[in-house]
Amino acid sequence: MRGIGAARIAAFGLALAVIPVSGGAEIDWDRIDLAQERAAIERFQAFDQRLQDVGWKMVRGNALFCDSVIPSIGLQLQDLASYGAPQVARAALALNGDFAVQTAALGSPAAATGAFPANREVTLINRTDPNAWEAEERLYWPRLTRAHDFIDSALANHAEITIGFANGETAQVKPVDVCATRFELMGEGTRAVADGGRVVIGIEFPAFAYEEPVFAGVVAHELAHNLLGHKEWLDRNGRGRRNIRRTEREADRLMPWLLANAGYDPIAAQQFMETWGPRGDGGLLRNRSHDGWDERAEFIAAEIPQINALMARNGAADWSVHFRREVDPEQGL
Repeated sequence: MRGIGAARIAAFGLALAVIPVSGGAEIDWDRIDLAQERAAIERFQAFDQRLQDVGWKMVRGNALFCDSVIPSIGLQLQDLASYGAPQVARAALALNGDFAVQTAALGSPAAATGAFPANREVTLINRTDPNAWEAEERLYWPRLTRAHDFIDSALANHAEITIGFANGETAQVKPVDVCATRFELMGEGTRAVADGGRVVIGIEFPAFAYEEPVFAGVVAHELAHNLLGHKEWLDRNGRGRRNIRRTEREADRLMPWLLANAGYDPIAAQQFMETWGPRGDGGLLRNRSHDGWDERAEFIAAEIPQINALMARNGAADWSVHFRREVDPEQGL
């Protein structure tokens, strides 16, 4: 799926002094600065927290209008098996096992408990210890995906979930409904993409430097691709230039609707395009599968009067009813 511009990489900033190799090679601990390693992890988490906070506002605020809704507590875990040097990360974070809190999205049920600070060690999801699941030695992501899938499945079948911690304490959390999309931060890169079930943004994407409502614009654009079913539509109808342009235009136009329902001023979508666009869309070398940034800003601006009228009248902007589609989601046009 083309987006404003994958998989999240595991080795960002970690094990700066040494990368362990297979076969039980010893780590030269004299070359490891654990404070530096922890600072690198915490820097990544700060970016991730910002993405998760904005993403939560978006999927929670638009849940009434999404076709696919799931129960969620807004919790994201980390698995040290996915790091470049798990032993170093364990020492830097003072963990015995591999699972710990990565983020609890602001405003989510997990955050409301106060029980999920970053890097708190997790030993149980309900009665299951995810540390007991098999994993490769390093740079292994499937187990973390399995843990998040396990949480989603547990929440779909029960009214709440219990998370157990290394000190023996537990936290019981009740979910709320959200649009079915996960948000992931890549440890490098400037791209932002959507794949139907995830929004993935590189840590070097310029919008991380913007004010939150404007940064939320890129999150809204990629989320719009997922909510409008663009990957599936393009799978059926092909990824020719004309088709991609139509889906990109549609995602642009939905941005201010998603922002408004998340509590932001919808004009922030236009501000995002006017801020990012002059440098981000490629200028004369732009791939013509996208409109020019100035045209994109105009399409976004044209949606705002209707959104403001709906917000004033109903307190929400129901895009499932009032948004004009560029493509027929069930057909080829």
